[in-house]
Amino acid sequence: MIMIKTINENSQVTLHIDIKLSDGSVADSTRVNQQPTIIRMGKGDVTDVFESNLLGLKVGDKKAFKLPPESAYGHKNPANVHQLPYEQFAKNIKIEKGLIVEFEQMSGEKIPAIVRDFNDETVTVDFNHPLCGQTLAFLVEIVDIK
Repeated sequence: MIMIKTINENSQVTLHIDIKLSDGSVADSTRVNQQPTIIRMGKGDVTDVFESNLLGLKVGDKKAFKLPPESAYGHKNPANVHQLPYEQFAKNIKIEKGLIVEFEQMSGEKIPAIVRDFNDETVTVDFNHPLCGQTLAFLVEIVDIK
């Protein structure tokens, strides 16, 4: 008898994920480079609500679901928006709204920020995840289960 493996709370799941915004535009997709992602269930790789949508699926299954901000990337945190002096930026960067810049933390880890605004003295940068505060539509396709 052949056992068909289904996703449980201890599975390691390889899957494709497509993320769409409320206007239907694609925000992200693992299909762009044909590189599925791996999620270890119960390890905090994704939210509990995201995981609950995977439980019981098997290889080849596709599932679409929507998640509100608190179950996806969270709500925007105003403490993650900072006004920085121009000296914090490389001299060759042309500052403009929407520009994504990387900052290096003391640990050496690089974190991205989005330029939200600027004036003659400071640049307003937002370290919140770009998908924070949005209800998102997900389409997952299960590639492998271990």
